[in-house]
Amino acid sequence: MHGEGFFFQAFVYLAAAVISVPVAKRMGLGSVLGYLIAGFIIGPFGLKLIGTEGQDVMHFAEFGVVMMLFLIGLELQPSLLWRLRGPIVGMGGLQVLITTAVISSIGAVLGLTFQTALAIGMILSLSSTAIVLQTLNEKGLISTDAGQSSFSVLLFQDIAVIPMFAVLPLLAVSTAGSPADSASAHQGTSWVEGLPGWGHAIAVAVVIAAIIISGLYLVRPFFRSVARTRIRELFTATALLLVIGIALLMSKVGLSPALGTFLAGVVLANSEYRHELEGDIEPFKGLLLGLFFISVGASIDFGIISANAGLTGLLVGGLIFIKLVILLILGRVFKMGTDQNVLFAFALAQGGEFAFVLFSFAVQNNVMSSGLANPLIGSVALSMALTPLLLLVNEKLLQPRFGTKEKESGEADSIDEANPVIIAGFGSFGSIIGRLLRANGVGITVLDVDSDKVELLRKLGLKVFYGNAARHDLLHAAGAEKAKLLVLAIDDYKKILEIVHITKKHFPHLRIFARAAGRSQAYELLDAGVDHVYRETLDTSLRAGIDVLRDLGFRSHQAHRAMKTFRYHDEESVNALRNLRHDHKTYISHARQRIDDLEQLLLSELRDAEEHHDAGWDTSTMREEFGGSGEKEE
Repeated sequence: MHGEGFFFQAFVYLAAAVISVPVAKRMGLGSVLGYLIAGFIIGPFGLKLIGTEGQDVMHFAEFGVVMMLFLIGLELQPSLLWRLRGPIVGMGGLQVLITTAVISSIGAVLGLTFQTALAIGMILSLSSTAIVLQTLNEKGLISTDAGQSSFSVLLFQDIAVIPMFAVLPLLAVSTAGSPADSASAHQGTSWVEGLPGWGHAIAVAVVIAAIIISGLYLVRPFFRSVARTRIRELFTATALLLVIGIALLMSKVGLSPALGTFLAGVVLANSEYRHELEGDIEPFKGLLLGLFFISVGASIDFGIISANAGLTGLLVGGLIFIKLVILLILGRVFKMGTDQNVLFAFALAQGGEFAFVLFSFAVQNNVMSSGLANPLIGSVALSMALTPLLLLVNEKLLQPRFGTKEKESGEADSIDEANPVIIAGFGSFGSIIGRLLRANGVGITVLDVDSDKVELLRKLGLKVFYGNAARHDLLHAAGAEKAKLLVLAIDDYKKILEIVHITKKHFPHLRIFARAAGRSQAYELLDAGVDHVYRETLDTSLRAGIDVLRDLGFRSHQAHRAMKTFRYHDEESVNALRNLRHDHKTYISHARQRIDDLEQLLLSELRDAEEHHDAGWDTSTMREEFGGSGEKEE
């Protein structure tokens, strides 16, 4: 029966996720809110398909947060993390300190003891790493100024949890000893228990150093030996072993497992196995996070909420309001743009998942009573559930009023020249275009938003200006009124669309040349008024196709003729099909017909070439057939 119960619970969780998340996504609510709603429905206060064991599932699913931070670490170069040190310490530290001070003061005014008020202030200063990062990633906002600032604050909060665990027992109202329960197990101090402060600090330093050194010198050879086995599941098991082992190691010295795995991810960010690790761990992370969100939804005690509806509403509303105000002020102090500041505030204006553990830990250490902690736990869970809705309100109602004006990380350069061509983005795509134009005597004005890249390119002797091409005033300063062409070579598709709309509004005479990742982006760019769209892999793929045909025995003339025919009809197909793409059946029908027509045309040209063999002569094949000497045709 125990086995049947386990399978039934697994079936309920998976069925709830599979049904609710697609419905929520279709309604524009996002996957996180879908998981939370699923938890409401199947929880003890809904259909009662799961009971109190949901709390145990939540503790297990919290490991999804650990995996998420490991994957985030893999995406972060150490240089980028170093650049974020200011927001992490400055913005994150101020947010925790100010929020703690404000909420503690309110608690003291309401008659709570200093110790209890301080504990509540510290715990409620935290936000939900899991919900915020998952939602921002899902909406493609993690790379924005607000997304990076949110990540910095959340990272500092995760660090702050460690001293909070240490401080809470010191705030005990009575002298009862703290039990060795799940909370202290979470803290995991068995290796450092009883050590003096300096001993604990040394143990922590040794563990962190061991993780860094192992990541740099031991993990790569280890993964290399595992990869040689060519057994995929063994590599997956090794990846999971790495994450779980680091999490356990950090717990044993009283540190956050999420922080340990994040550090390991950063160390491995330059590893050749980075993408393989991401691919192997991503499914486990997604499933565990989904379970975590469902458990949060199921844990909301609607009995307590309904019995204390007024108090709960006041607690939730007060928590969100206080954090919103503090975050808005901080964003202004750190010179964030209005739109990014509002997004930053709405993203972090909730309680965090660590509150569940910390409130329980506080009760067990006699810092507060369970009668006080339970409404606060319910309010935190409810505030977390409201976060996707708050972000939806911001996206649909507030952001359209501000526009998308991502804040620059510094003042834009003053531009003292006017050229016929403006290039936005000078990476691998834009730099080739720019160098070709310059080599042919065409003047170019180059804009790039990456200050480090601008500095490097200037050292190489290239004149590049720092600035965000999505700013109307910067385009004006770059000479857009007199320029003829604008080349959009940046790799952020949303930013490209934004620049297109701004250019069409303020500089309609500019002809726009833009890059696209594939057909769907090409369709949207053409609809937006872009004159010429270049799919990133099209030319490279066609060049590879020519070489493959030649290696198979086709003459160079035939291969190039087939490539030109294919390219002409493919580009014509993009223009013809873009107006049909919203009618799925019609689009598929016309696309299949065009594919068949192109194949028949190429086969027909091949037969004609075989009938007229002389038409296929070229210097390369003549040398091969008649044994001529000379250099091989490139």
